[in-house]
Amino acid sequence: MEAEMAQDQFSQQDPTEQHAAPGSGDRTVEWPGRTADMDVRPDHGEETYRGTGRLEGKKALITGGDSGIGRAVAIAFAREGADVLITYLEEEKDDAEETARWVREAGRTAITAAADLREEQTCREVVARAVDELGGIDVLVSNAAYQMSQDGGIDDITTEQFDRVMKTNVYALFWLAKAAVPHMPPGSSVIATTSVQAFQPSPHLLDYATSKAAIVNFVKGLGHNLVDRGIRANAVAPGPVWTPLIPATMDEKKLDSFGAQAPMGRAAQPAELAPFYVFLASQESSYMTSEVLGVTGGSPIT
Repeated sequence: MEAEMAQDQFSQQDPTEQHAAPGSGDRTVEWPGRTADMDVRPDHGEETYRGTGRLEGKKALITGGDSGIGRAVAIAFAREGADVLITYLEEEKDDAEETARWVREAGRTAITAAADLREEQTCREVVARAVDELGGIDVLVSNAAYQMSQDGGIDDITTEQFDRVMKTNVYALFWLAKAAVPHMPPGSSVIATTSVQAFQPSPHLLDYATSKAAIVNFVKGLGHNLVDRGIRANAVAPGPVWTPLIPATMDEKKLDSFGAQAPMGRAAQPAELAPFYVFLASQESSYMTSEVLGVTGGSPIT
């Protein structure tokens, strides 16, 4: 069953009805989750996003660009004129190639890099490859993330899981930024994906929420740290978003009601997040740094 496609991205619509909820009966999939395995496919803006040249000539590194928010961002960046390198886990190769296909259809360069970002050397190598094969880095989007729902909260979170969450979500951001910043010219942008969980943590996502709160703090400090270099650092805090990570890390009971907790009563589609990354990467947001944009369906991030 395909997700209900949005109308033209600029047409006026009731936001509570713009996308259908995934609905009950969706099944879990094996981690890390592939788009092809989902009963309800996400909308990444394949048929709706129209670019206006806001990122013309830019070079972007997007981690976790194979699916979900990362794919939507890659498609939007390409249609805005950017070349991109996306990272993915080896198990997600098919998804990565699909994202690359959409980028190339937009007439831009797409490079795919299998990378487990829990290792500092891997992060350095990814940055080096972007510099060599794209010709530089103007935008770093640290988006790759790991979560695993645990109903027992702290009792069920192992040290191994906690370590994986922190290294994927927090350490990788630090390592990538540290490696990329020396190559980024003035006017460049670092964008991290945090979450509403940083502000309203769910007990079953205790470690994930903690990592997302760390990202908020890191980005706020990094933005101030990089001001003198003319580089901005900001974050996007999504609410519930329908991506392969969700059926791969939650049980079917949670899937039945996923997104219902948002005031809008539904989960977002990845296509609804991409414009905010474009905004933060473009000169339109030139007076913004150390900020967090909440795209949560109405849930507060204060």
